This record gives sequence, C-alpha cells and structure tokens, in this order.
Amino acid sequence: MRLVLLGPPGAGKGTQAARLCAGRTLAHLSTGDMLRRAVAAKSALGRKVQSVMARGDLVSDATVIALIAERVEAADCRPGFVLDGFPRTPAQAEALEGLLKEKDMALDAVLELRVEETALLARMKTRLQESAAARADDTEDALAIRLKVYRRETAPVSDFYAARGLLHALDGMQPIDAVTAAIDATLTALKG
Repeated sequence: MRLVLLGPPGAGKGTQAARLCAGRTLAHLSTGDMLRRAVAAKSALGRKVQSVMARGDLVSDATVIALIAERVEAADCRPGFVLDGFPRTPAQAEALEGLLKEKDMALDAVLELRVEETALLARMKTRLQESAAARADDTEDALAIRLKVYRRETAPVSDFYAARGLLHALDGMQPIDAVTAAIDATLTALKG
C-alpha cells in the first residue's frame, strides 16, 4: 500500500505515519526527517537547505523530488510506504504522480488530518515543553510562517487528490488513538 499523509504542521502526521508502519511492511518516508538528518550531518544537501528550513520556508521541489525518487527505490519501500510531509505543493503532487507512473507505481490513498489552527499552536507549545520532541523550527514565529505557507501552498494539494478520488479527510482533533482507529477503518474499507 502506498499512502500520503496530509495536514498542517503539528497535525500529527509523523505520529500517525509511525503507527501506520508499526506492524505493517510499510516504510515511513518523512521528507522533513530526511532533510533534518541531512542538516545535522552537514551534508551538501543539508548545507543547501538549512537556512530555508530555519525560516520555515519550503525546500525546492527539485531537491525534494530527487530525494523521494531515490528513496522509493529502496528495498524497504517495495511492499509499500507512507509519505509524510510530501507532497507540499500541487506541483510536487504532479511530479510525484509522474515519478510513480515512471516506476509503475501508484498511490492507494491520501489521508488528510484536519486540525484547527488554534490547536496546532497548543500542540507546538507542548512539543517545546517536551524538549526531546522539539525541533529547531518549533518556535511561534516559525510556526506562524509554516502555517501561512501551508495555507498558501500545501492546502491546495487536497483538491488535487480529491479530483483523483484519492482523498480521505479525517478529524485530526480527536485523541491520537481515535485518529489511528479512523485511519485503520479507512484503509480496511479501501481493501474491502
């Protein structure tokens, strides 16, 4: 199964992607994590994207698409994968569609976690207090920029996938276990 998780920053995509992959033969592909690892390793890619990410802006399409194109070829992705944090723009969604078609692959579903923006700020503050989970871009200013970028550039991705009949909107305001149960019910219905 090949899935995309959509939702604003702080919606719980990473948490739900990890739960989706646990006990299943699905690879968790978090572009944000891959990019943050590159920054931490001070690789050429990391140096290239560090200031962009620190501002809360999006990394270029070409960079992220090249990263994904290489990653989906890995052995752990053959049974399936969950894309978390990609695509972030309609152009990336189109590029992903073309990339998967070239590789004789297709998405099975796109799951969108819908969360109110006031709840996102509260979640980010909690993450800051739990320092082990905090990220360098978890500041109120960076979150405000990330939400603005999300509304402008990423929210339209939902329409892209809705037009293809792949979008399944889920209430991300529920407790974590309830969101997981809703995702599982959606995937069970798709298989049936």
